[in-house]
Amino acid sequence: MAKESMKAREVKRARLVAKYSAKRDALIAEGNYEGLQNLPKGASKVRLHNRCKMTGRPKGYMRQFGISRIQFREMASNGLIPGVKKASW
Repeated sequence: MAKESMKAREVKRARLVAKYSAKRDALIAEGNYEGLQNLPKGASKVRLHNRCKMTGRPKGYMRQFGISRIQFREMASNGLIPGVKKASW
């Protein structure tokens, strides 16, 4: 499990990106790159990192389900994800 502070930091960054997205788009459209530098660093979309919704794990994230590969495997084995079953042949 990730530390609660790391999860909170990602949530804070996501809020910051959402707050400045319109302003950032307007500055890019008019070509004002000096104005972009005055925005907070965390307001850039590239600074966001996907994390597992359950554990906060940053690596092995499955975008389609929003969870890490470990949680996915565990939930699929327990039958908690509809339409997913273990392959066997």
